[in-house]
Amino acid sequence: MRIVSLLPSSTEILFGIGAGADVVGVTFECDYPAEARDRRIVSTSSMPEGMGPREIDGFVAAALSRGEDLYRLSADALRELNPDVLVTQDLCAVCAVDVSVVEDALKYLGCRADVVTMDPHNLSEVFDSVLVLGSQTNRVEAARELVASMNSRVEAVRLAVAASAHPRVLVLEWTDPPFAPGHWIPEMVEIAGGVPMLGTAGEKSYRVTWEQVEAAEPDVVVCAPCGFDLEGSVSLSERVRDRFPGIPVWAVDANASFARPGPRLVDGIEALAGILNPGLVPARDDLAQELRKSYRSRGRNREKLQRSEKIP
Repeated sequence: MRIVSLLPSSTEILFGIGAGADVVGVTFECDYPAEARDRRIVSTSSMPEGMGPREIDGFVAAALSRGEDLYRLSADALRELNPDVLVTQDLCAVCAVDVSVVEDALKYLGCRADVVTMDPHNLSEVFDSVLVLGSQTNRVEAARELVASMNSRVEAVRLAVAASAHPRVLVLEWTDPPFAPGHWIPEMVEIAGGVPMLGTAGEKSYRVTWEQVEAAEPDVVVCAPCGFDLEGSVSLSERVRDRFPGIPVWAVDANASFARPGPRLVDGIEALAGILNPGLVPARDDLAQELRKSYRSRGRNREKLQRSEKIP
């Protein structure tokens, strides 16, 4: 079987269930596991390099308003690879090549690959996507084992934080301008022992104002700018830190464990739990970094934590 994956998350799933040897083509963003980098790149970004967060937001918004694609799909690579299965998405035009573009390309090339569309909006659907790819690649048992392992780790976190305080947590999926979280991230916060502020589970992320952000009165702010690793997240989050001098502000590796709907979302849950419940859940220093140790307003934070415990 020859598989082309146009999603970093699907690439991770395919390798996770033992189908990595069948993956022949990936996107320029498919960087995990490291072996995926050896595959031929069939999709690249149309976005110029070196832009800041506000410039990126402006470029994306302008491109989408004009109906332009943010990704370039190589027809030559698809023709030469001649895949049996092609995995794409219909979730977010900012995340990867849209399924309609893929289908048009395959029709033009006369390629008869089975197109598998991933469209998860919450954690349950992310877990289901593992089973879908397991069935598609004849690795059903391996997929079941991976999902069972993911579920086991999630339940371990739930149990560890069950009796803890429940701080008000604001996750930002973009920092300039700020975006409230959506899809699976509010669920991740709840599992980790927090109360998600702004954003709705299963829905898209959306732009908010700094007035809305501050009015949410979070106890903890977590910056998870989509598309950035931990180092990049730290850099983009400095101004957010300056807006909240009295509470902890954290940067996390959004690329690895927050933005991509794959197995490493469980790592993100563990990282959040370590942030919100130090001592109860081991810290994930590989995924999260506090931008400034907060020693001011301890009494205020303690009162807010006590108040948050009363939130149902």
